[in-house]
Amino acid sequence: MASEPGVLARALEDIRTVQRRDPAAPTWWVIAGSYQGVHAVWYHRFANWLWRHGAHSYARLVSQRARRITGIEIHPGATLGRRLFIDHGSGVVIGETAIVGDDVLMFNGINLGGTSMSPGKRHPTIGDRVVIGAGAKVLGPVHIGPDARIGANAVVVKDVPDGATAVGIPAVIRNHPGPTEASTAASAVDSGDSHRHPDPDAPPERVREPAMYYI
Repeated sequence: MASEPGVLARALEDIRTVQRRDPAAPTWWVIAGSYQGVHAVWYHRFANWLWRHGAHSYARLVSQRARRITGIEIHPGATLGRRLFIDHGSGVVIGETAIVGDDVLMFNGINLGGTSMSPGKRHPTIGDRVVIGAGAKVLGPVHIGPDARIGANAVVVKDVPDGATAVGIPAVIRNHPGPTEASTAASAVDSGDSHRHPDPDAPPERVREPAMYYI
């Protein structure tokens, strides 16, 4: 089993992720110094390390400092995968028991929240390569399958299948591509080709630049 990369290697991976996925990405040192989504992830790694080692009070202080600086609130108990990119991240909230997979793309105003005050798993699980549009709310211990798309301002309270697109309030499944289509969409995300993301507001056979995801 390959060992986990070190702190510097993870930081460089985060910067490369921005360069690959953001068509407006500047030089690496500007990304490192100014991208609030990157800073929020870096703060969270430290806060999560403190949380897992029992220093809960210190972890909360770190996460609250990150919220003040970045406008992004991530509970130190949340689990974030590798190469998470939070673009235009102001107003993002990620709850304590949320689990976010690898290569996930999020935009501003997203809430991975709970619907219960009871202890236990109460926040969403987000699969690998999921794209969540601006203003979307994913609430409760729901599961969002790999390669799924959540439309802007959608309110998701039920599971979303692998490769599906969910839009609306409450969210409904607009289309559910087969394995080949889902794999193609995932490849587009991995390659940073933003022009190949599916548009949930278009007919299933139509693909265009998804204004719902980008500002």
